Parts: sequence; C-alpha cells; structure tokens
Amino acid sequence: MRKSLQILMLLVLPFAVSAQQLSGVISDKSGPVIGATVSISSSNGTITNVNGEYTLKVPAGTHEVSISFVGYLTKKITTTVASGENKTLNATLEENVELLNELVVVGTRSRPRSSVDTAVPVDILDAKDLISTGQNTFDKALTYRVPSFNSVQTPVNDATSLLDPYEIRNMGPSRTLILINGKRKNLSALLYTQTSPGRGETGADISAIPQDAIERVEILRDGASAQYGSDAIAGVMNIILKDDVDYGSVTLRAGITGEGDGETVGVSLNSGTTLGNDGFLNYTVDFSKRELANRPGTVNAAGEAGDFGANIADVREFLNRRPDAGNVNGSPETTAAKFLLNGGFNISSDVQGYFNGAYVYKNVNSFANYRTPYWRTVTDFPYLADFFPGDHPTNAGGYDGYVPTFDGLLNDYNGTLGVRSERNGWTYDGSFTVGGNTQTYKVTNSHNRNFVYSPSTWLDANSNGTVDAGEINEGSLLYRENSPISFDPGGTRFSHIVGNIDITKEISNSLAMAFGAEFRNETFTVIEGDKASYDGGGADSFAGNTPENSGKFNRYNFGGYFDLSYDVTDDFLLNGTIRMENYSDFGQAFVWKLSSRYKLMDDKMTLRASASTGFRAPTLHQIYTQKAQYSFVPGAGIQVGGLVNNVSPQAKLLGIPQLDAEESFNFTIGLGARPSEDFDVTIDYYNIAVKDRIVLSTEIGPTGGNTALDQVLAANNLSDVSFFVNALDTKTSGIDFVANYKNLGVGNGTMRFTLSGNYTIQNERDGDVKNPALVAGAGQSVVNETQEALFFTSRPKTKWILGVNYDLGKFGFSLNNTYFGTTTFRQQGMDSNLKTEFKPKVVTDLGVNFSASDNVNISFNVNNILNVLPEWEFKALNGAGESILNDPAQVQNQSNLITFNQRYSQMTYDGYHFSQLGSMYNLTVNVRF
Repeated sequence: MRKSLQILMLLVLPFAVSAQQLSGVISDKSGPVIGATVSISSSNGTITNVNGEYTLKVPAGTHEVSISFVGYLTKKITTTVASGENKTLNATLEENVELLNELVVVGTRSRPRSSVDTAVPVDILDAKDLISTGQNTFDKALTYRVPSFNSVQTPVNDATSLLDPYEIRNMGPSRTLILINGKRKNLSALLYTQTSPGRGETGADISAIPQDAIERVEILRDGASAQYGSDAIAGVMNIILKDDVDYGSVTLRAGITGEGDGETVGVSLNSGTTLGNDGFLNYTVDFSKRELANRPGTVNAAGEAGDFGANIADVREFLNRRPDAGNVNGSPETTAAKFLLNGGFNISSDVQGYFNGAYVYKNVNSFANYRTPYWRTVTDFPYLADFFPGDHPTNAGGYDGYVPTFDGLLNDYNGTLGVRSERNGWTYDGSFTVGGNTQTYKVTNSHNRNFVYSPSTWLDANSNGTVDAGEINEGSLLYRENSPISFDPGGTRFSHIVGNIDITKEISNSLAMAFGAEFRNETFTVIEGDKASYDGGGADSFAGNTPENSGKFNRYNFGGYFDLSYDVTDDFLLNGTIRMENYSDFGQAFVWKLSSRYKLMDDKMTLRASASTGFRAPTLHQIYTQKAQYSFVPGAGIQVGGLVNNVSPQAKLLGIPQLDAEESFNFTIGLGARPSEDFDVTIDYYNIAVKDRIVLSTEIGPTGGNTALDQVLAANNLSDVSFFVNALDTKTSGIDFVANYKNLGVGNGTMRFTLSGNYTIQNERDGDVKNPALVAGAGQSVVNETQEALFFTSRPKTKWILGVNYDLGKFGFSLNNTYFGTTTFRQQGMDSNLKTEFKPKVVTDLGVNFSASDNVNISFNVNNILNVLPEWEFKALNGAGESILNDPAQVQNQSNLITFNQRYSQMTYDGYHFSQLGSMYNLTVNVRF
C-alpha cells in the first residue's frame, strides 16, 4: 500500500509542481512593454505579449523574479507562491537613462548593447531626427544627419534619376549592407553606369522607405562581414520599424523651391492595431508627388557649332530663342506610393511570430538632352519635320528639334516572416525573407534613325514586287519613316530569397554566444526591349536591351557564423566572430572580426577598438550586364558605347577575366566619453583596405590597328567598350566625431547642441592598376584620371554638421548647418594639366515646430535658407595648367568640354552632394489620433 502511494505521488508531483503560475502586466510610464523577459531562472522564463501581459508556470515556493528589456533597468522582485496559487505580479520598468534612444542591435550578434557599450561606433537616429530635417526622402535626411553618409545628386543621368547613389565612408553604395528589422533588404535592379560617383555599383533603394514607418535607424560604421556577410565592408544600416498600437497619425506635406517650381505634395497614414488577442500590427501608407524643377544653363554657341559641325549663324539663331538649348536639367517629376506593415503575435507563452512587408511604386518622368535642329537636321532626316512639327522660321514643317523623354517605372517589395522563441535560456530566431526590385523604362518623343523592317515588309509595300539599287536607297528612307516615336527599352529586375537561423545563449552574466546560418538565392533579369528600341542602334537617347543581352541569371550562397561575447569584467568586453560563406559562382570566403571595449572613470570614458576582415561578392548586375548606351563624350556630343559582360564571347575575345570577390581589412580605434547624463562625445579613427576592388572600366577606344579590340568595336558599331574588372587595391582612412549636449536651460526653454563630423585622411589607390593584357598592350588603362577622381576625391574630404535645437513651450526651433568640404574631379575630355574643384559650402536649414494641441503638430522647414548653390572652379596642376587658366579662350573651351557647352555649368555632368535647386520650403501638418 505504501509503495503504491509513493508511485501515485511520483505521478502526481509533476502536475502539482506546475499547477502554480505567475501572471501580470509589465509596463513603463507610457504603457505596456512588449517583448519583456520575465524569468525565475535561466531555464524558466517567458516574454510579454502586445498588451504587456505574461503567464509563467512556477513551482511552489519563494522566487526571485527577474524582469528585463533592452533600454530599461532590470527589475528583480522576490515573491512567494503557495501551492496551487495563481498569483498576480505586475511591475513597472524604469528607462535606463544611459541607454535611452541608444539601443543598438548591429554591434554584435550575441546581445544588444548601447552605443556607449559597443566596441564599435554606431549612430542612432530616431524618427524625430529624420523628420526634423524637412527632407522629402529617407536618403536625403541621412545626408543631413550623418557626416560619413553622402548621397550624390546628378543633373540628368537616365535611369540614375530613379535612385541617387549613396555611401558611407567613401566606399560606394555596394559596400553598405541595409537591414530592415535586422533582416537583409534586397538590392535595387539599377546598375549605375554613367559618369558619376557610385559608377559601376548598385545598392538598396532606401529612398523608397517611408519615413513615417521608421522608429529609429542604427548605423554601424565598421566592417561587419563576419556578422552579416557580403556587402558590409563599410558598415551596416539597420532600419527599425514602428510597432505602436495605441495611436495613429496622418501627416500632410507640401513644399516648393525658392524658384517657384518643384512643388511637392504628400499624405501619409501611420497607425496600429491589435492583431487577435495578443498580436500587433503597425502600418504605413504614403502617397507623394513632386513636380519638375529645372535649372538649365546658358549654352555656348561657339562650343555647339564646333561639336556638331553646324553653321554658327544657325546655332545663334536657335540659342537666341532658346538660350538653354531646350535642355531640362534638375530634379525630375516623381510620383510615389508606399505601403509598409510591421507585426507580431504570440504563438504560445514563449514563442512569438513576427512579420513585416513593404511595397513601393515609383514613376519618374525625366528628359534626355534636347536634340537641336542643327544636331538632328531635317537635311539628314527629312521625316523629322513630320514626326516633330514646330515653329522654326525656315526649316521644313517648322521643325525645331525635339527632346526625348525618359520615364522610369520602379516596383520594390520586401517581406519577412519569422518565429522567435526563448526556452531554457536559449533564444531561437528563424526567418524567411523575400525581396525584389524591378525597373522598366519608356522612351517617347524620339525615333530610331536606323530602324529597318524586313525585306519582305518592304516588298509588300511595292506594287511591282521588284527591287533595284535606287529603290533600296529610297526604301531605306521609308524604313526610317516607319520608325515609332515611342519605345519600350525593357529594364532590369533583381530578387532574392533569404533564410536565416540565429541562436543565442547567455551562458552566464558575463558570457554570451550566438551562431547561425543563412541561405540566399539571388536572381537578376535583363528584360528585353521591343525591336525598334534596339535595332540598328536603338531609340535615339536610350537604346533598349537586345535579345542576346537579355535573360535571367541566378546564383545561391550558404553561410554560417559563430559569435562570442565575453564581459571579462563590468568594464572590459571582448567580442569575436567568424564566418564562412560559399557561393555557387565564385567559391568560398572566410572572414573574422575581433573587437573590444574598456570603460574608465566610473563608466564616464570608454576605449574601443576592432579589427576585421571582410568581403563583397560581385553582384549579378556586374557579372551579367551587357548593353549599348548613349553617353556624353566631351567635344563629340553623344556617342554610343558598349558595356561587355565578363562571361560573354566578346569578353573571351578581349581576354577579360571573370570577376572575383573583393576582400577587405578594417581597423578602428575610438574613444567615448560621457562626463554627465547630458553630455557625450565620441571620436573614432578608421582604416579600410580593399583588395581586388571591382570597378567599371573607363571607355576603351580603338587602337588604330586590326586588333581584337578594334574588331569588337567595328562589329558592334561602337565608339568604345567598357567592362567590369577587379582592377584596384585601395586604402581609405579617416576620423568620425560626434558630440551632443542636451537639457541646457536658456530662459524659459531648453537647448540641445549637436556637432558631428567626418574627415578623410586617406582615400587612394594602393599599387598599380591591374589592367588586362589587351588593354595594357593598347597603351590604355581601365582606370584613368576621371575614374580615380570618381573613386577617391569626388566626395567631400570633410563634412560637418552643427545643430542647435531650442524648445520653448509649444514651440520648437532647429538650426542646422552642414559643411560640405572640397571635392575634386578630373572630368573626361578635360586637359590633363587641370582639375575641377567644388568650393566648400555651408548649407543652413531652419525648422519651426508648433504643437497646436496634444494631437496637432505643425512644422515649417526652410532647407538651404541662404540659397547656397554648388560652385566649382578650375585648378592648375602645373605650369602648363597655369598657362591655360591665363587664356580666357582656352578656359572657355575647357569649361565647354566638361559641361556639354554649359548645359550643366552649375553642377557639371558628374553631380554633387547637395542640390542645385537652392532654397526649398516645406510645410508639414501631423494629426494624431
């Protein structure tokens, strides 16, 4: 009997032990805390749901309950639970002042830390920081908040009008990895091929992300390939989405430039709701429209006559009526619709599901260079008088030239579905991410000068069905007369599928580890254009994708990492990560990272340093893009050049090697200080060495002989050819500085100061250019002076941001001054004894914010209030250059060469880092509900 009772007790005991439970609500001063960890040991814990609620099964007895969440002080409560009791235990967490608004998850994979605690430099920007800039897009807002971040604006560069090149630390857009809620965002389908900073690269379309959907942005300014894989050579940008459910808001925006053009209107809705009993959903809908803003130059008649072999009297007659030669140069008309959602839900007490998704539609209407009547003449093309009738006083049909339009249509989407769980002290995170970007184009108001229908079509048009030489000549004109004036050149598409598994474990209070794996499948598609867009040279202004250059290209890769974080003491941190990647197209990559931090003076000062290796896989865009493209060639107008990909027959004929991955070595060392809760300052030195950097070569022209290069150019009717190649080793170093002072009492209000800056110490080529044998044998180079300037000197050597904010009652005032330092260009076609230098400028932005009520906020921003414009000048490199500058005629000629005869006189063709539009006025009304 006693034995039976013992057996019965053994069977019942587990149920009795688990019959007790703790439940309650975890909140802060604003409301429930979602995702807080409630535990009584490392093996028994749970997380709070969207309402801050938790339920935890516990054995009977006395327990120390630990409640923690990143950004809050950990709270420990001792409580006793009787057998069979369901006890309620609520708690209110206090914000950790040191961590407030400084949460970072990009510094290490093992556990989140603050920007002071990280061993690497991190910028933290919340939603207010971005919105207060008054900028219309996310990338432009970052330009005026982060000194090492630059976004290039170009006057007219075809598809580049859909997405401006951006970068961190002078490394190009391809070397900064973009994450959304910690998951990789897809690349854009666009490959920058024009002569501007960022040439030959691609990046994610961050301009498409609606600002109202962003909670904060974490920018890791350090190499992070070991943690996140390819593309993280310069750093990582992690965009954290809003998860609010308690309120929503509608934002109305309107703006205009100081010249009265570029009108902008927009409306955005951000709101949240509970999802079922324990989930949340935050969503954003954003619509906007920006009108054309045009800043053309006054075209030089002598330069035009020389370039086009035209009669100077005809040129002057046209320019007297149209001083800008009909050119449209500025910011294109843009329409955008953006949709984004972010959500989560509890699957069980210790398993949470999460998801986010976004879709962006963008339509950009821009223009090619105006085809003047002395450039495309009715003498050469009589049918133009019928295609483009005008009001010319003497030309047939009044023909007065035409301006082809370039319309770009962009569709971008991304989505993540994941599950996160905490069991027995282990945190598991599994996710599935998809993303894609499609860009298609349309050219109108143009024609194909060489479009030829098949002979059968010609014969069908003739009654006698016979052909002689004279009829063929007449027929060739008929064929051109049958050219359409609207074309579909095709486009490009990029998509990826990413699977992630991340596992973390806090082994003890001082030791944490993380490991995981990622699988990524990428597809790049070149979309074929209609026949008229590419046949015989293609549409005048933008040729379409030919069938042989089109297709779908794919690769996959698999990677794994291991991360260990060890707090040797409360002050001394060590962190190490290793990663292995395997790509289906170029092989393996192994990288590592070591970082450390040491706190001094009661945590008032922090020393930190890191060393790491990194890599960047060549993008599918760089491997497979092949096309003919129209480009401005100084002194020769617009010419057709060819871009040959590395796996084509032409590449094999030219001896162009296939692309390999870039490799990097990063070193940083920094100092941070927080003398008080209101004042902090950091200064960090960085050094980045990149080996086998991938570049888009300069245009390689004919040799004048019967070489393989000459044969390829002649066979394809090209003036030159370019291609991608691992051509350079580079060295980049500099200093980042950030200082903040807040809560300074001035009168009846409080003031906050921010001073941040970036200074480039070194950015240059390391060693000789690695030229393919055929190029070297022709006495040419894949990297010339123009290319080197785009890589190394076309970004501000130094950039500083001084901001002052003053809050007084219902009013808030901000004054920000952004100093753009010197940039230097060596434009193609310019005399080799000269360079151009953009003068340093300070752009001043003023913002006024008025809280009309608890629910209505009105903001008025004047960007560039002093109407500062880009300004450049020639600089002599030697005595020969000085002689040129002393001769006004030669100076005019050199200026014409690099501005297309003054069409782009203010910014030049290569673009610059702040807008040429001058002052911009923006009004925003936010209504909260």
